[in-house]
Amino acid sequence: MNWPYEIRIGWRYTRAGRAGRRNGFISFISGVSMLGISLGVAALIIVLSVMNGFQKEVRDRMLGVIAHVEIHAADGQPIEDWQALARRAAQDPQVKAAAPFVAAQALVARGEDMRGTMIRGISPADEPGVTPLAARLRDGELATLQPGQWNVLIGLQMARSLGVAPGDTIALVTPGGQTTPAGVVPRLKQVTVSGVFEAGHYEYDSGLVLMHIDDAARLFRTGGPQGIQLRLADQQAAREVSARLGGQLGPAFLVRDWTRTNAAWYDAVQIEKRMMFIILTLIVAVAAFNLVSTLVMTVTDKQSDIAILRTLGASPRSIMAIFMVQGATSGVIGTLGGLALGLAVAFNVDVIVPALERLFNASFLPGSIYLISSMPSDPQAADIVPIGLISLALAFVATLYPSWRASRVNPAEALRYE
Repeated sequence: MNWPYEIRIGWRYTRAGRAGRRNGFISFISGVSMLGISLGVAALIIVLSVMNGFQKEVRDRMLGVIAHVEIHAADGQPIEDWQALARRAAQDPQVKAAAPFVAAQALVARGEDMRGTMIRGISPADEPGVTPLAARLRDGELATLQPGQWNVLIGLQMARSLGVAPGDTIALVTPGGQTTPAGVVPRLKQVTVSGVFEAGHYEYDSGLVLMHIDDAARLFRTGGPQGIQLRLADQQAAREVSARLGGQLGPAFLVRDWTRTNAAWYDAVQIEKRMMFIILTLIVAVAAFNLVSTLVMTVTDKQSDIAILRTLGASPRSIMAIFMVQGATSGVIGTLGGLALGLAVAFNVDVIVPALERLFNASFLPGSIYLISSMPSDPQAADIVPIGLISLALAFVATLYPSWRASRVNPAEALRYE
């Protein structure tokens, strides 16, 4: 294929420099620039992939006990016909299952130990379609939650802190006590621990109690389900689905998705990812702008070649294109190398990290300290594609000034001492 001479000369300048000492130094600087771009791009991909992996791990554990979307009555009243509401919500193609619930706060007491907790009343028949709670149970079954028996399921951390096991009893202290001459006496209800679940998320393992929805409605005097919870086909589309359902159901209902019920965690993760992306992009930018010094030295070294090309009829635009090809080629090679290295590491973190731990006889994430003891990784195209495009754009911008300077070389001045 007969490529334009600008591309062929620019590619030749990129490969040149191995024969002469002076050109060899320029070639070395160019190689360092390409290596810097590669390492910056690879580091950016690896870090964001590991952050995505941790986010996915925590999110999956969190959604093991909570639903993707919750619908409440705007006036706080119980929902009399939750099945009808579920059918209306199911008109959205993203909604796959629904279940009723009651949510309230109370105190859990065992001997002298007392702690605040969230009480969630669930329907054992409908709950497995919404959350994978049954798979999280270490002891007991969802079927033990029968109306009128006052059985509860508690988190593993709560069971350990209270020192209880299945079959033991605990007391629930609920708000709205009775007024007596001696003062306000809180309402107490003794319940039996019928099982223990482990979500892998400390907030829920230490502060969530599950009971049958009928028992919860009687205990907190709600008169029925306070809302329904929905499972979606795509949990990442929860915000869009909740917005659609809010418009569909009208102002009589409040619709909240899991990103809003856990807004502090969700927003913190997004800010961390954004800040890390900016910081590591600056590293790529430093490496990309190292190309400026490389091209400036190349332009200085090739002034006689530029003058000859100008006398042969090459336009300033062609001279500028030659050096832009050289810089862009270095940027493309560095970016592709970084993408290959970053993806290779990101897809094999689960192999590389254990190998390093065995090599150094160390544990980077000891299970006795961290809930997540492995190094997860989740490379996503939404992160990788912008990284590659930004790296290429920075490399292209870095070539503009040296290329413009090359196009301004005066042939007579350049050939005066040749």
